[in-house]
Amino acid sequence: MVSKNQIKFISGLQQKKQRLIHKMFVAEGIKVVQELLDADFELHQLYTTEDDFKSVSDSKKLIVSSEDLKKISALTTASSCLAVFKIPEQKELYQSGLIVALDAIRDPGNLGTIIRLCDWFGIQQLICSKETVDVYNPKVVQATMGSISRVNVSYINLEDFISTTSLPVFGTFMNGENIYSTTLPQEGIIVMGNEANGISKEVENSIQHRLTIPRFGTLQKTESLNVATATAIILSEFRRVSL
Repeated sequence: MVSKNQIKFISGLQQKKQRLIHKMFVAEGIKVVQELLDADFELHQLYTTEDDFKSVSDSKKLIVSSEDLKKISALTTASSCLAVFKIPEQKELYQSGLIVALDAIRDPGNLGTIIRLCDWFGIQQLICSKETVDVYNPKVVQATMGSISRVNVSYINLEDFISTTSLPVFGTFMNGENIYSTTLPQEGIIVMGNEANGISKEVENSIQHRLTIPRFGTLQKTESLNVATATAIILSEFRRVSL
């Protein structure tokens, strides 16, 4: 049975302030939880409706009813398990290969999807401005489907970072150079902007190469692409030309 204190604690981890205080986050679903366990994320407590996860010691595993799991789940339809993990220390930031940089991405689903895209396209380093949504937001963790365990996510002063890097910096704009006819390198930083406002002026000042994904529609009335969709196209093109 899940106690009232446990419900209060886990519910509190929905808030960034509480995650920072306790240095813990919540993950739900068998796939996500198993991926994090396999990646050696430190488990605080596992709640599950089945006697599964045999590698987890009984001291850190609590078998609960479906009703109890609903009380601590943030999902509309609760999964069969929920785990609380300790937030790992931020890893060293390195500058090599392709790096994706996010300028104030606000939507958890977008960030989670972009982390999955980085995993898919072999991008090991994702850097985020401090205004970007927290990577340990439960909705972000859920949207990554486990890819959070394989992509190094760092929060930094993005303006300072790209103004001092030795790597070429690419930004996505409506009036940039057609990405399909641009010579793209195997190393560089790709900056993706905020859902509503795009790349901030402060960051834009340090961008050397402006790219755009051209519109092919007859009426040309679509204002913009979803940032996660745009990231998929951009990464696909960078990887395609490097084959």
